[in-house]
Amino acid sequence: MYRHILIATDGSDLARKGLEHGLSLARPLGAKCTVLSVSEPLRPEMASAARMGGIDDPVSRYDQQIDAIMKERFAFIQQRASEHGVAVELTHEIDSSPAEAIVRFAKLKGCDLIVMSSHGRRGLQKVLLGSQTAEVLVNTTVPVLVIR
Repeated sequence: MYRHILIATDGSDLARKGLEHGLSLARPLGAKCTVLSVSEPLRPEMASAARMGGIDDPVSRYDQQIDAIMKERFAFIQQRASEHGVAVELTHEIDSSPAEAIVRFAKLKGCDLIVMSSHGRRGLQKVLLGSQTAEVLVNTTVPVLVIR
């Protein structure tokens, strides 16, 4: 049925539910499994504020922090994948729109299922907070399994 599953995660507890579902699907299907984590770039106003606060090279500091976070996140994902008996490809991208990065990556890599989590916010909360999952659903032709 599915040959290449893309699991999108931001490392949150909710996203771990999506990770578990995706890994649980991959093994019995014999599907290739790729885990994508997208980080937003350091915004210029944040870099400026950091410089004013005495940080000489905020971009390098931000990159180091992201690298440390991804190393820890990927170690956890690799452990969970191993426990599920699934080989995973781990990928990290920096993009100001995580949803666009997920859609683009799925298309580029020929993924035939995207697995991701959603808080399920509605109404004003959704408008104010936005929803990466909703954006992915609107902008992809690839089936999306949403975990709540």
